[in-house]
Amino acid sequence: MSSPKPSLCEETHFNSFYLKHIQAANNFAFYKCGDQAASLDFVQEAFAKIWENCSKVDFTKAKTYLFTTVNNLFLNKVRHEKVVLSYAKAAPYQDVTNQSPEYLLEEEEFKAKLERVISNLTEEQREVFLLNRIEEKKYREIAELLNISQKTVEKRMSAALKVLRENIDGVSI
Repeated sequence: MSSPKPSLCEETHFNSFYLKHIQAANNFAFYKCGDQAASLDFVQEAFAKIWENCSKVDFTKAKTYLFTTVNNLFLNKVRHEKVVLSYAKAAPYQDVTNQSPEYLLEEEEFKAKLERVISNLTEEQREVFLLNRIEEKKYREIAELLNISQKTVEKRMSAALKVLRENIDGVSI
């Protein structure tokens, strides 16, 4: 009769596995990333994953699982850094404004929504709104330019602002 296979879910087996492989795994991670603190993070996270999945990890393959996990964590970090770098190249103004990617994404989404809502205004409303808000013309100037009364300009602007408020949440225009 064969003895039962050791399980990583048993704390004594996990501890001995940890002590036996911590240094080699840390060296492996350090060779991958060249950063002692980051390598220790990768190794600790890999051991945590093994502990969380102890019932699924075959004790005889645990070392391979450990090194594969460390390698995957490193590769995920490299992939993430590439995405961050390509985003920074595509949006260099981020460094100037010092805004988070989430804020910049929300800003882009808001601009797109605003453009959609403005495009859905009637031609008269859109014309008055853009002349006032973009070209900074006064109602009197707009009335002269479009050959309409100032009261008509005010009505169109009021209607445009109402549409904008209804279609864009939390905006005071």
